[in-house]
Amino acid sequence: MSKIWVKKPMSAYEADIKKSQLKRVLGKWSLTAIGIGAIIGGGIFVLTGTGAYYNAGPALALSFVIAGIACVFAALCYAEFASILPVEGSAYAYAYGTVGEIFAWIIGWGLILEYAMGSMTVAVSWSGYFAKLLKMFGLHLPAYLTSDPQTYIAAGNSGFSMNLPAFLIVFFVISILVRGTKGAAKANNFIVILKVSAIIFVIIAGAYIILNSADPFKNWIPFIPEPTTITENGVSHSAYGIAGVVAGASAIFFAYVGFDAVSTQAGEAINPKKDVPFAIIASLIICTLLYILVSLVLTGMMHYTDFNPLGKYPDAIKAPVAYAFDIAGYAWAGYIITIAATVGLISVLMVMIMGQSRIFLGMSKDGLIPATFSKVNPKTGVPTKNLLILGVVIAIIASLTPINDLAHMTSFGTLFAFTMVCVAVWVLRVKEPHLQRNFKVPALPVIACSGIAINVYLIFNLSKEAQMYSFAWLIIGFFVYFLYSKKHSKLQKGEYGETFKAEQEPLEKPDLD
Repeated sequence: MSKIWVKKPMSAYEADIKKSQLKRVLGKWSLTAIGIGAIIGGGIFVLTGTGAYYNAGPALALSFVIAGIACVFAALCYAEFASILPVEGSAYAYAYGTVGEIFAWIIGWGLILEYAMGSMTVAVSWSGYFAKLLKMFGLHLPAYLTSDPQTYIAAGNSGFSMNLPAFLIVFFVISILVRGTKGAAKANNFIVILKVSAIIFVIIAGAYIILNSADPFKNWIPFIPEPTTITENGVSHSAYGIAGVVAGASAIFFAYVGFDAVSTQAGEAINPKKDVPFAIIASLIICTLLYILVSLVLTGMMHYTDFNPLGKYPDAIKAPVAYAFDIAGYAWAGYIITIAATVGLISVLMVMIMGQSRIFLGMSKDGLIPATFSKVNPKTGVPTKNLLILGVVIAIIASLTPINDLAHMTSFGTLFAFTMVCVAVWVLRVKEPHLQRNFKVPALPVIACSGIAINVYLIFNLSKEAQMYSFAWLIIGFFVYFLYSKKHSKLQKGEYGETFKAEQEPLEKPDLD
């Protein structure tokens, strides 16, 4: 049983870096753009509506503050790890070299949940904005082609339904990613510029509308609504009050998955030990500030109860920012936002799927999942089969599942991974104090303990359904490990071959620094 705690030696990571077929094409600002590309979209364009209606009301801004503080602790720990182990795999790779295989497997299994569900959430949200964009030009898709079966039936309909736009956008993104990381990064950089410009417009225009209304602060009063119970599709849960603000922080935590995605691209960074830590922290700071400002503007323009998916504006929860301008009487602004969001969410989906494929790549190289996920196309430098398999699974589930369930399960995967990273970086600091660290977490015991405590607390404030489904996912993960992964693990079998055995000469510094 002790073999399940075997650790991947640091020399094995050196060999991985040397023999990696991935192309190192990402600089400091491309990595930062990847972080911003992932963060801006899921939180601002999607979860502001669900977080305001289901959890916190106007106090959603406080939920973003809490989530941002929790992220700072995890981000610092990610940054230290990235400066030591500049490889694909993110938290999974970090844990494999510090705590042990079983610990790394469970983190990797949690990351699969995080990125897969995150991709599906964004695909569903993109569908909402795309449908709204079509309506601007007088085109209307039938409800049975834009709704998952559960939502379609809850609205009083019957018969076949699927979210076709969510299904198709996944394959569009896959078609970009299989062409190579450099091209995907250029497309992402362009979209990020567009998104940030749109967000700044939202903040300035929204603030102007609020301050020039007859009663500027009416939608913010009370800022923290009285606790109540929301019942939907036969399921009830508590909302609002201080508990709702904390629950809101848990629910919208998915919005911060972007800086985590930066670490999954370390294997393609030109100077990973320096640039990845910079990109992680820079993208988090920029986006947290934008989140707070946009959530204040959104709840100031539109009353939080109007995001009810079964209420007067049923589509508002899928495209909350654009609908807020529509309802305020500024449809032209809604057009700008809808176009920017429709294009902008593509980069979020791109980063999510790209990150997921690199985690699969790392786990496959270690033998914990089938070898097909580690096959890299020598011409494009990307794991093509890996991406295509992911695309099929993500597209099918996204077209058939409600957005709220997807978002909450994504938050669980994110919080779980962040908790484990805070543990693992502390363990490595104690066991390997002399490793070269280009970035070190200040006051590590305080930062790590704070990160562990707040992330675990937020996990237990997720919806009961999300907790139940997510813990079931982890239990399934244990079965998969003992029935397949442990038997096929290269480390367990002592296969220190091409993947693990470091070459005799020392790792050249120009490749890393």
